[in-house]
Order: sequence, then C-alpha cells, then structure tokens
Amino acid sequence: MSFFLKTVHLKRLLLYVGGTLLGAVLSSLLANPDYSNLIKPPLTPPPWVFPVVWTILYTLMGYAAYRIAGSGEHGTREAVKLYWLQLFVNLLWPIAFFRLEWRLFAFFWLLLLVVLITCTIRRFQPIDATASRLLYPYLAWCGFATYLNLAFYLLNR
Repeated sequence: MSFFLKTVHLKRLLLYVGGTLLGAVLSSLLANPDYSNLIKPPLTPPPWVFPVVWTILYTLMGYAAYRIAGSGEHGTREAVKLYWLQLFVNLLWPIAFFRLEWRLFAFFWLLLLVVLITCTIRRFQPIDATASRLLYPYLAWCGFATYLNLAFYLLNR
C-alpha cells in the first residue's frame, strides 16, 4: 500500500511540475523569444538569466500546485483551476510579446497575469500557506517583467 501511495504522489508531482515546465517549453518554442534587435530598458538582465529564472519559478509553481492538489482541503478544486488559468495566461504572454509583437497588449496581459497570480496566492493561502508563499517570487518576477514590457514598448514604438 505504501508503494502505491508513493507512486500516486510521484505521478501527481510529475503532472504539476512536469506539466508546468512542458507548457513553458512549448510556449517558448511558439514564441521564439528574441529581443536582440530592440532598444533595451535599464535593468534588462542578460538573455541567459530568463531561462534560468523561469525554470526555477515554474518548478516552484508546479510544486506549489502539487501541494494544493494533494491537500484534500476544502476549496482545492477551485484553487487548482485558478492555478491552471493563470498558467495559461502566463504561457500566452511570450507569444503576444515576441511572436505577434503586440507589446502594448502584452503589457496589459501581464497586468491581468499579476492579478491572477495574486488571486491564486490568496486562494492557496488558507489551504497551504507554504504553497502560497512559493508563488511570491513568481509574483515579484512578473512585476519586474511588467516594468520591462512597458519599457520595451515605450522605447521601441
């Protein structure tokens, strides 16, 4: 019985962390991110920083969702749905910004994402405070990305 439970937990962990990372890879492939020909705003990190930071953030996000999904607490289903919704919004942003070059639209899309992340954090909090806190770096990075997005738009219109 113990082996079965561990296998079920491992499958759930792979679903949430792996699914989150897989979505990120697919989004990146569709977006083909490249901003080398754009005027860069102050504080723009070097290109290698983005995949490193996002890999860490997506792993934390997936683990947080895994904790929520396995909690069995009241409100889990709604919290998990909100998680997948904010992830979907997140994964569409690079397509809008890079592939379609809709930089002003992408800025407002990021504002929507920040609201959804905040709602997800608030929804996670009563279920699992640790899972909620695991999303704080993600929220901070998306706040920084919002600044970069607006600055790229203003400098390159």
